[in-house]
Amino acid sequence: MSHELLLNLRNLACGYQDQRVVQNLNLHLNAGDIGCLLGSSGCGKTTTLRAIAGFEPVHEGEITLGGETISSAGFTLAPEKRRIGMVFQDYALFPHLSVADNIAFGIRKHPNKARVTEELLELVNLKNLGKRFPHELSGGQQQRVALARALAPEPQLLLLDEPFSNLDGELRRKLSHEVRDILKARGTSAILVTHDQEEAFAVSDHVGVFKEGRLEQWDTPYNLYHEPATPFVASFIGQGYFIRGQLGSPESVQTELGVLRGNRAYGWPIGGAVDVLLRPDDIIYAPDSALKARIVGKTFLGASTLYRLQLPTGAQLESIFPSHADHQVGAQVGIRVAAEHLVLFQACGSTAAQIPAAENGVRRYSTTL
Repeated sequence: MSHELLLNLRNLACGYQDQRVVQNLNLHLNAGDIGCLLGSSGCGKTTTLRAIAGFEPVHEGEITLGGETISSAGFTLAPEKRRIGMVFQDYALFPHLSVADNIAFGIRKHPNKARVTEELLELVNLKNLGKRFPHELSGGQQQRVALARALAPEPQLLLLDEPFSNLDGELRRKLSHEVRDILKARGTSAILVTHDQEEAFAVSDHVGVFKEGRLEQWDTPYNLYHEPATPFVASFIGQGYFIRGQLGSPESVQTELGVLRGNRAYGWPIGGAVDVLLRPDDIIYAPDSALKARIVGKTFLGASTLYRLQLPTGAQLESIFPSHADHQVGAQVGIRVAAEHLVLFQACGSTAAQIPAAENGVRRYSTTL
């Protein structure tokens, strides 16, 4: 698989007329990779996708595809000349054409049109449905027809705009894994827009987290979870609580949970206030630990149970325990911290503004959108 650069967005600013929805955007995608633009509605991810497709002009910076500039300030290569495929939220299938004719629509002059259509029908698991019409298919099947139609002209890049948002939860999960397999089988590079974290992680190699028109971090799902670059990314991805601490050394921080040590060094002033990110998998059930917390809430998850814990100061945390040990709300339990990926943010200046400390020095972020 080649790792050469396919798509590059450099210092991009774009938006409607004079309003800059997206600013200072830098991201790149390697050939064969699947990227995702993730964020709540109105954060700039769809505007970015439309700029890549050629539907929005750019005010500043440039977009290159396969080494060729396709957009820059004052220049926009027409969408149909970009070798970019698009899959829309509402599938946009032609109701009067059969499934096979929908797929073949973009390759009408192709000498082997019938063979390519047949191969694509097989690829998207619709082998015997070529003669049907869109209204005779389920939502998931229609989505796969839209995908096959976009793949037929062999685009250099495929763009998918909230492709699963019209489908229910179980089907979304199944289809997002299927789409990843289909794209990987073809070696097709793609960029997906979604507000759904689970979907982003299921489909993508790289995810970009957007906040109010700015890209906060472009990274692997693993790094976004374990090494968030900003407090916003830390709170947006996964579940987590911040707890206030004081930097004791470049690798350790003093907190009400004791001295926590991580596997990386921070170059900030010793003794300075920091916010420590603790996720449910960082807090471990330890019956014989001197460190105790009171259970104030619980959610049974099957193989495990998510407990909401309150520390003596009133600060709250969440923890996942194996579910065979069933603890009651109100009980005191022993815990210990196992957070070798210690994620800290300076609790002053711009960081403090983004994490207003609650009275007890802890701040909860809601992660549902």
